[in-house]
Amino acid sequence: MQAILAVTVPFFALVLCGYLAARSRVLPEAAIPGLNAYVLFFALPCLLFRFGASMSFAQLIDPALVGIYATCALLMVFLTVAATLRRSDANTVGVHMKNAAFGALVAAFPNTGFMGVPLLVALLGERAAGPVISTMLIDLILTSTLCIALAQSQQHLGTGDGGRSSLLASALRSLRGALTNPLPWAIAVGAVVAGLRLQLPGPLAQMSKMLADSATPVALFTIGAVLWRAGQHAHTRTPVGQFLPVVLFKLFIHPLLVLAVGLLAHAAGVPVPSFGLTVLVLAAALPSASSVSLLAERYGADNGRVARIIMTSTVLAFASFSLLAWALGAGAGMRG
Repeated sequence: MQAILAVTVPFFALVLCGYLAARSRVLPEAAIPGLNAYVLFFALPCLLFRFGASMSFAQLIDPALVGIYATCALLMVFLTVAATLRRSDANTVGVHMKNAAFGALVAAFPNTGFMGVPLLVALLGERAAGPVISTMLIDLILTSTLCIALAQSQQHLGTGDGGRSSLLASALRSLRGALTNPLPWAIAVGAVVAGLRLQLPGPLAQMSKMLADSATPVALFTIGAVLWRAGQHAHTRTPVGQFLPVVLFKLFIHPLLVLAVGLLAHAAGVPVPSFGLTVLVLAAALPSASSVSLLAERYGADNGRVARIIMTSTVLAFASFSLLAWALGAGAGMRG
């Protein structure tokens, strides 16, 4: 456990530093979008490019692991929607479809980009990068597209074929939006460079390395600042009963579901690597992605509820993630 805490304490402490810096106005609120843009468009793409260029395609994309994680992502979305959707006017705890869909997105979409890739690589070594990057691709392309389409489905219900066409158009718009994210493209370019055995020119390679080296601390600091900003711009004060169950889904149900589906697949004869499954389970145990609060604000969902889910999951994940990593033997792997 001491070896695990030696990694997790600095990671979560940097998130806290970002939160306190924004709260105390040492970091002006106007600077947060720029900080976020630096990580998203410069530092993190270089880090992911470096990982993509350092491994084979088979190491980067394992079909068994992709199938397990994608299956669990879909199950998490529909389980969370089913558990939180308001079924009648008498149900005061549930929420409407748009908010149920965004609740499902924060339940199924861990913070793999800004936190998960560097944290799991620090815990388990660089070979953890392939499985965790594949989970990020699934969430960016599949999970987010599905949830945004579900969030917009209510306005198309009951309109016949035109409604189905509009719903399909919404899904396609969501997919196009996901494909404008630079992170999948950075991974793809890295994989192409690895496949063609290319080398970046010296100055360009050094610049890319410098940006990649800055990604982890700046990304963690940014998470804290974004969480503070999300709380400031929340339009509602959400009852505990509307956000705490989703937090528990994220931190406990999601990793247990990934573990169960992975073990079932292995029992059925699917070649599931044990190390890769461990990475998937720990990725699922990460707190919710902080970027979902921006999506909720953009699509007019209850961003107060989403912000509280993200904030609570981030606070509780320090203990729950560390304990799960210890239970799965991540500390023993580090010592070895």
